[in-house]
Amino acid sequence: MLLCFAVYKCAVSPTGDRLYITSDWDKLLTLARDGTLLATYTDPALYVPYGLHVTPAGQVLVCGNWSYTVLQVGWEGESKLATLATEEDGVRYPWSVCYSSTTSSIIVGQQWDDTILVFRVE
Repeated sequence: MLLCFAVYKCAVSPTGDRLYITSDWDKLLTLARDGTLLATYTDPALYVPYGLHVTPAGQVLVCGNWSYTVLQVGWEGESKLATLATEEDGVRYPWSVCYSSTTSSIIVGQQWDDTILVFRVE
């Protein structure tokens, strides 16, 4: 059971069969439509997971707010597919993430300095 204060962000898969939730200090949860817990993903590179976005293609993007990372996690919610950006790329306290298919870019909003980073992807 999830407690309401433990949920930071949530996003739904394009097919509507999965719900992704950033929670607690270090968890990305994947639930089935009926609320059944399918997976719990933790990773030191995902410390204080906050921003969360699922692209139209079903790619799961999540920010590690205190680890200064943006990751792509597999649709099943069990594994990291890629580290998309880190502090070396200018990421500090990422707060939100979004993919724009119009510009083929990942857009990252940061918490403390009111900046928005744009990363072109192919």
